This record gives sequence, structure tokens and C-alpha cells, in this order.
Amino acid sequence: MSGTGKRRRTPAGGGQARPTRRGRVLAWGAGVTSVVVLGIAGVGAWVYQDLNSNIKSADVDDKIGGDRPVNLSPGSKNILVVGSDSRDGANAEYGKDLTTMQSDTLMVLHVPANRKWAAVVSFPRDSWVEIPACDKGDGSDSAPHHAKINEAFAIGGTSGEVAGAAACSIKTVEANTGLRIDHFMSVDFQGFKGMVDALDGIEVCPEQAIHSKKARLDMDAGCQTVEGEQALGYVRVRYGVGDNSDIGRIGRQQEFMNALAEKAKAKLTNPKALYGFLGSATKSLTTDPDLAGIKPLYGLASQLKGIPSDRLAFLTVPNYPREADVATDKANVVWQYPQAADLFTSLAKDKEVAKKQLQAETKDPFYASSVRVQVLNGTGVSGRAATVAEKLRAAGLTVVGTGNAPQDTGTTTVTYPAGLEKSAEALAARLPGVRATRAPDAAADVVTLVVGTDLDPEDIR
Repeated sequence: MSGTGKRRRTPAGGGQARPTRRGRVLAWGAGVTSVVVLGIAGVGAWVYQDLNSNIKSADVDDKIGGDRPVNLSPGSKNILVVGSDSRDGANAEYGKDLTTMQSDTLMVLHVPANRKWAAVVSFPRDSWVEIPACDKGDGSDSAPHHAKINEAFAIGGTSGEVAGAAACSIKTVEANTGLRIDHFMSVDFQGFKGMVDALDGIEVCPEQAIHSKKARLDMDAGCQTVEGEQALGYVRVRYGVGDNSDIGRIGRQQEFMNALAEKAKAKLTNPKALYGFLGSATKSLTTDPDLAGIKPLYGLASQLKGIPSDRLAFLTVPNYPREADVATDKANVVWQYPQAADLFTSLAKDKEVAKKQLQAETKDPFYASSVRVQVLNGTGVSGRAATVAEKLRAAGLTVVGTGNAPQDTGTTTVTYPAGLEKSAEALAARLPGVRATRAPDAAADVVTLVVGTDLDPEDIR
């Protein structure tokens, strides 16, 4: 790949199981790889070749297509990391009722141009987003539609090929964030188990007992070492822990990977453990051609190893239950605007994001359904206001009316009266390049969107 922008549910965290140590790790796949490839220099040439041949390559460029985001900060990198829940081969014993490839974890690792900090952004798998048309690998393309973000991996992987699955995930993340994805890594279940087993397990300390048939997990409260299927169940479990949310699972996965990376670093001097760990890690890994090998992965790890732990931010896309906008949807979350857009813009411009500040800004969500907007057509193209209104309604906003603007314009504008600043900012954040402006003569109790010829309805988030 080449180039490189109602009701509240209590956030997950209460009673959440946690590992005992917080280490330094860079992502589900990227972090493990960054740690383990640093040990490659100490192994023999035959081991190097053996491990190098384990890594699978999947070219996605021809499946992504054109019209992609441009890199706003040359030298920075965005790496999509997918925890693959494939049911092929040894993974078939998990969830035999599933017939498609699944993405159990989805993250973006942002590596800045100066290599002095890094950010790992987790995307809740229940995120309700628009999935663009994707090549299904069976001679057909899917139709654009709204669904959980992890469905993109299944759609692109209809034929069972990782390349198609990754390509659709990349298209979906790019379309909804404006970030250019430069590389991808996919790590499967069995490789994860092998990595944990090679380290003789990882210690975790759940604050409450966990009993989940779906995750095949029975754990008492208190500190204990997990390995094999129990470790896999621990990072996969969702129901029966805390508030049963995917957000809680993200936290457990991030912290488990911290502990795993710390133990891996401590065991790098043990040849048997090192080889077993490296073998499992590389066999489970599929990347784009530019990363498919020990040498490029070693180069990436070398760039990352000097980043201070206090300059590594683990972030989750700001979100809230979609139930707040659509009362019947109790299963999904939607991204919180303008904070989500601000996060993506900061990364696209290679600007470091402060986790505490982001958490403070998103403490009290502003729901999309609270935004009352009238849409006026300033393009001269018949039906454009209706098209835009449909997109906004799909995003959960309340459209109170449509019509024609007094005159045609090439510039899209968002104006608002006093008291509706939050509504206007939440709307403008969904329209690339548009800023909200307070207008003395703005219509009362409503935000006004005048659609100009510069706005492509497909770009609305």
C-alpha cells in the first residue's frame, strides 16, 4: 500500500477484570510484533528464514479502488490492526454457526512523522457506520448500507480471502474517518493462543467471577494465570462481565496485550520461549506486501521502541448507545460528534491527542437526535436537499424541513442562532471542511444547512 484524513448508559469499567501490570504495547498485532521482532537479531539465519516465511502477504490495493483520503502529513503512518475471528482451519471449533470471516478487534495505530509519540485508536465493533460498496471476491459487489463496523471484514471476506476482508475494512475506516490507511495487519485466534502458551500464560486479576458459555470461560475472582483457550476466552468475553459492553472488552484486550508484551520482553533471553512465541506470532500474521517480512517489521519496531510510555495513548472512538437516537436499537453505538471528527482530524494532521482531555470532552454526550436542522438546496441540482436530508436522518439527526436557498452557492454553510452552538458544531463536524457560524438573522430554534456545490453527499459522516 502507498500514501498516507434520552438515556445514557454508564461507560464500561465497573468490575472490569484487569491484568496486574500496565506495560508498553502498541496494538493488538502491532504491539506484539514490535516486541518480538526486536529479538530476531539474536537468532540464527535459518530461524530468521523460517520465521520470515511464516508471514502471509495479501495485496489489497486493487480491491480498495480510488477516491481515497490523501496524506495530510507525509512521513506519518496509519496501520489498521484486525484481530481476525476467522472460522477456517484450527479456528473452526469456535462459533461453528458463523459462516463468514469476522473481525473481533479493530484498531488503528498512528505513528507520527517525528516518531516521538504514538496513538492506538480502538473502534467498537458495534459502531453503527456506513459501509461502502465492497468487492466480495465472488464476482459481485456489496451495496452501500449501514451496519456494525465489523461487518465490513465479513463482507469483503465472503470468498474466505484475507485480502478482500482487509480491503473492505480499510475502505470503511477511510470513508468514516477521513484517515488514509497505509498498512494493515491481521492476527488470528490460534496465533494468539500460541503466543500466550509460549510465555507460560499471562496473569490477570478479575474483580468478579466470569462465567460465559459463549466464550467458554469459567473464572473465579482474583489473580490467576490464564493460557490456551482460557486466555482466548478472556480477551473475547463480553457478556457476563461488567455492563456486557464491547467497550469493556476493548479495555480488557488493551490491558491484556500490555501484560503480554511485558512478559514477552522479559522472556526474550529464553531461546525456547522466544522461538515458540515468534513462531506463533508470525504464523498468525497476514499483512500488506510492504510489511510482509521480518525486515520491514523490524524496521517498524525500531522506529517505535524509543517512544516513551507517557507519550503512547490508548484511545477509543468517542461514542454513545444508538438507543439515545433510535429507541429500538439497543445493540449498537454511534460515534459522538464533534469529538470523533476532531480526533480523526488531529491524527490526519499528525497532532498528538491527550487522552484525559478527550475523556473530559466526551463525558456528557451530545446526541445526534438533539440536532434540529433545516436543509436548503444551494446547488441548483434538483433533489439535492432531499438527498442530504436522507443522509442526515440516517445519521440520527432530526431534519425539520427541506427547501431551496435564496440563491445558488458553491460553498456549503452551517449557521445557527444563539444557544445552538453545540448543535451546529455537531452537524458541521459531519461535513468535511465546513465550519459553523453564528448568524444574527438565523432561523430560531433550528440550525440551517445550505448545501453548496462543494459538498458531495457521499462524504457526509
